[in-house]
Amino acid sequence: MNGVQLLLIIGTGIAVTSIARRHRIEPGWVIVVIAAAASFIPGVPRLELESHLMLAIVIPPLLYSATRGASVSAFGANLRAIISLGVVVVVLTAAVLGWLSSLLLPTIGLTAAFVLGSILAPPDTITTVSHGDEIGLPKRATSILTGESLVNDATALTLFSIAVAAVNGEHATWGGGILEFLRTASIGLAIGAGFALLGLILRKRLGNPTLETALTLLLPFTAFLTAEEVHASGILAVVAAAFSMSINLALDPKHQYPGGYLTRLQEEQVWRVMDFLLETFVFAYIGLQLKFVLDDLAESDDPGVARTLIAAGVLLVAAIVVRMVAVFGLFGRWRLKHRAIQARVARDPRAAQVYRDRLARRRGGEPLPPPTVKETTLVGWTGMRGILTLAAAAAVPEHTSSGAPFPGRDAIQAIALIVTLGTLLIQGTTIGWLAKRLKFDLTAERAEEEQVRERAHRIVAEAAAQPATDVDASFEAQRLALGRAVMERTVTEDLARELIEDLDLRQAARHTTTGVPGATPIS
Repeated sequence: MNGVQLLLIIGTGIAVTSIARRHRIEPGWVIVVIAAAASFIPGVPRLELESHLMLAIVIPPLLYSATRGASVSAFGANLRAIISLGVVVVVLTAAVLGWLSSLLLPTIGLTAAFVLGSILAPPDTITTVSHGDEIGLPKRATSILTGESLVNDATALTLFSIAVAAVNGEHATWGGGILEFLRTASIGLAIGAGFALLGLILRKRLGNPTLETALTLLLPFTAFLTAEEVHASGILAVVAAAFSMSINLALDPKHQYPGGYLTRLQEEQVWRVMDFLLETFVFAYIGLQLKFVLDDLAESDDPGVARTLIAAGVLLVAAIVVRMVAVFGLFGRWRLKHRAIQARVARDPRAAQVYRDRLARRRGGEPLPPPTVKETTLVGWTGMRGILTLAAAAAVPEHTSSGAPFPGRDAIQAIALIVTLGTLLIQGTTIGWLAKRLKFDLTAERAEEEQVRERAHRIVAEAAAQPATDVDASFEAQRLALGRAVMERTVTEDLARELIEDLDLRQAARHTTTGVPGATPIS
């Protein structure tokens, strides 16, 4: 890949994104389709990038950015649903699609078929969440899908690593895979939390927004690569680092410091640009591979273009159906169990007392009920494959450890691209229509949000009315008041972050001309 090609990709991506957003279309979908069509233009060169660089360069910053805006409390409240989707459904999907792949493409072998299954398993739910307000998603569904997006990537990449190791001749079993997942997950979480703690300590000592932002940009790559070096989960290391940094910097008074608001404002814009550049590159890169991947398939009789296209169509349908069935099965079982508990409590006073005692010991209060049938339908339909599937397909090595060509690599990449395009076009373009057809009643939810917003504004106003030594101290008092309100569960994390960003902007505006001691003025 040369610089001219990269500049053309980014420039085209800017133009396409601008037009797509005016028509309220997801830009990534358009970029993939245009890039795939452009690959057939005579003279268009094939872009070449080392396979391992796709995961090491693209995934960490994108995942870190997505995690920064996630709510820790919402993640914990919906943990059961998130684990069901992010672990159970992904493993089940990988197993079913891997088995189907072995039947459809018997010549690539069972282990390579499970490599394909693990690549196709994780949906890119964060794309749906980013348009949640436009689509009309309930808050509960948004929280579940956000949490799923942070877990399913780690699960799928662990399965991917195990399957690739099996292709290379290393001994792998399901039992060993579970133990390996637990080992890699725990070590990855510890590494991510450790680097976040180090970043928090260093950040306030730098005293310069540019240096602090640079430190934060290094964090996802450092956490990911360190975890991968010790054969742990780099994905979970990034998630842990992002959670720890974002919640502490925004809401923990121990990690507030003079001039911190300037860094937060700068980082917000930097991450938005980073997201755009990386997403544009990945979607364009994979789309531009289509013609060359099909050419490679045409040159070999096995599995061949026709068989590969048939397999892609079957796996596309299977990916959609398996998720719907799995989501309805898991959430349906949850609803039946919940109804059984409620019925037992209603007819048995002793059971009711035991239930009340159990709730009294819970810090988070009464657990959330299972998702409704409407929420289950919506969550089941959000199975669009996205960046991780494309990046993982590109990361399939060209050769095994013995030096032999990786079995079915061209077919795997072609199927990953076709399934991704298919789910984006089938599910991605109809999710908004489905949400409207389900007719979610968000009246009560919006009324509750408005009450919480009014409460938050009162908290900020009361803090602002307190005597303060200077303007900066007043803004800090308002932020600390919001942090305490989040800890006391009177204000949600999402709303607190929104109001803190507003406070940061107003504080920066106040110092536009006067400057801030120890910080760089905004011009």
